Amino acid sequence: MSSLLEVRDLSVAYRTRQGLLPVLLQLSFSLSAGQTLGLVGESGSGKSQIALALMGLLPKNAEVQGSMQFEQRELLALQPAERRALRGARMGLIFQDPMTSLNPHLTIGLQLAEVLEQHRGATRRAALVEAGQMLDAVRIPEATRRLKAYPHELSGGQRQRVMIAMMLLARPALLIADEPTTALDVTVQAEILKLLAGLKREMSLALLMISHDLGVMTDIADTLLVLYAGRAMEQGPAGEVLASPLHPYTQALLACRPRLDAPLYLAEGGRLPSIAGAPPRAGQPGPGCPFAPRCGEAESACRSSLPPRRGHGHGRVTDCHRR
Repeated sequence: MSSLLEVRDLSVAYRTRQGLLPVLLQLSFSLSAGQTLGLVGESGSGKSQIALALMGLLPKNAEVQGSMQFEQRELLALQPAERRALRGARMGLIFQDPMTSLNPHLTIGLQLAEVLEQHRGATRRAALVEAGQMLDAVRIPEATRRLKAYPHELSGGQRQRVMIAMMLLARPALLIADEPTTALDVTVQAEILKLLAGLKREMSLALLMISHDLGVMTDIADTLLVLYAGRAMEQGPAGEVLASPLHPYTQALLACRPRLDAPLYLAEGGRLPSIAGAPPRAGQPGPGCPFAPRCGEAESACRSSLPPRRGHGHGRVTDCHRR
């Protein structure tokens, strides 16, 4: 199966008064139609920077190196107008907070209709009809009536479904979901994940799922890319990575997950396990592995030089001196 998206050696840095501030370093991954790639890592690991780079939404002081090929077109070689034409039409982005992403002064129907008017030249009447159909597709009850509602009149889960509907109206090939379930309770979160998985199958979407929650990835991801301080720590099939993580950072993330078979009172000291220390500040990871200061297995080589990239078969890769 040919890849819809091919990213090779992607690096992003910001020009500042103190010099270049790197936030992503030599990331490589691919994604095919109908597949889901999960990006996981702590806050500040660079997950959202990947989404912004792909969409061409990085600020003007950003410098991007490497290659990002989408539908066999090099995104970095496109003119601004060509990138704008891709956004919404072929590539969609669902932001974390639907309340701040939707215009509070416009009805849901007008905001959805605008997508079709801009990207397909549809009339307002035809666009509203199709918008209602898409709201129904994302399981919003009384879809036609909701077209006249304002964002504040909908629940958090309904607003997130509206954002999904908005991104899907133009029938994109790639959908990027940036923490789409963060502000939702677990029941609504499960509904949204089930909805995304179903729409991915029905529309043969390529889905790039961004989350700090490994539980989310269990339900939806085909492959995983674990990020730390802008670098890839581990990549591979989601089931294998979650069942038998190789990198100490991935192992630490999984160890911090709450478990039904190990309630808090069974944990050491009655507290949920956590990773000691804090991630390095952007642009200041040190000369060695960025996770070395927090890694219980770190050796002298880990602190003095960048780890090699090792292949382990079955598409599994780690950046680690020990594994």
